[in-house]
Formats: sequence, structure tokens, C-alpha cells
Amino acid sequence: MAGIIMKNKVFSVLCFFSLLTGCSGKVDPRFVPVEGFELSRYLGTWYEIARLDHPFEKGLEKVTAEYSLRDDGRIRIVNRGYDPKKDKWKKAEGRAELKYTPDTGWLKVSFFRPFYADYMILELDRINYSYALVSGPNTSYLWILSRTPVLEEGITRELLSKAATFGFNPEDMIFVEQDEVASQDPQPGRDEDPAGLPDEGDLS
Repeated sequence: MAGIIMKNKVFSVLCFFSLLTGCSGKVDPRFVPVEGFELSRYLGTWYEIARLDHPFEKGLEKVTAEYSLRDDGRIRIVNRGYDPKKDKWKKAEGRAELKYTPDTGWLKVSFFRPFYADYMILELDRINYSYALVSGPNTSYLWILSRTPVLEEGITRELLSKAATFGFNPEDMIFVEQDEVASQDPQPGRDEDPAGLPDEGDLS
């Protein structure tokens, strides 16, 4: 029984600490990922401006996601969030790859193989890649991301309105505390893996 409980806990945690995923499942037919997507422009650091809250990010502030290319062509993901109650940073590393065509904003993400999650970019600043609206496969997971810790209120309102067209309730979103000036990496030794889970290494 204890083993089953632990497996369920591990699966639940890994189905998401990340900016940005939800457990794999049937995708809501209302969701349409952006086309004309350019992965090279999407790489780099994103700040979480708002999210639909869930247990595995609950209470976290200063949440960021960093995307970079791996040697094998997949995408390396490093997600961080600060827990002010524990005065500790939480960190999760995973990988992603394009789910369909290279110009479609739809990724599949794994923080613990063989489990994958759908990562759908529903709205994107096509000119500067400065903001994005990202969902999981259903209306339980949604994030507003920005290249800067603060996003203009007008843009945020537009993204919330866009989210409503996909069936989300914008009033359920919570806004994430961020430093107005981009902070440096967490102090050495203050990172911790979510729920004490082992690092997945190169995820090869």
C-alpha cells in the first residue's frame, strides 16, 4: 500500500511542477495552438505572470522557466519557484520536443519519463516573442508568461480575454509575485528538487 501511495504521489508531482504543463490526456477541442511558431525565438527565460493555481505551485513566487536546446535537438527545461514560507527555491528539470510540425506551437514535455504532458501555446507575441499564453490539454492548466517580470496591464487583460474564448475563467487566475528587476540565479545551495525527487539527469 505504501508503495502504491508513493507512486501516486510521484506521478502527481511530476505531472506538473512546471510552468508549464498538465498531465497528458485528451486535448480540449477548443484549443488551437499558434502557427508560424519559431522555436529558436521561444528559447530563453520566461517569467510567470499569472496562472491557474494547483497544489504543486501553490505559494510559489518568482517562478521562471528557462528553455535551451540540448545536443540531441530536444529542448531542456529548467523551472524554478521560490517558497517564501520555507525560504527555499524549488527546481525541476525536464525535456520537451515539438509534438507536430516545427511551425506549430505545440510541445510535449516530460519531467519524468515515460510520462508526457501537452504544452500548447494559444497566444504569442509574434513580433518580439515577449509574451505567451500557455495551456495544458484542458482548462485546468493555464499560464501567462512574459520575457520580463512585469507585463503591461493592457496586454495582460487581452490575454485574459483570449483565455476566455478557449473556455477558461479569467477570474480563477492568480497573479505571481515577481521582482520588478530580473533577479540573478538563486544562491548556491538553496535550490531543491520538488518533493525531494531525484534529478532526472540528461533525460536521454
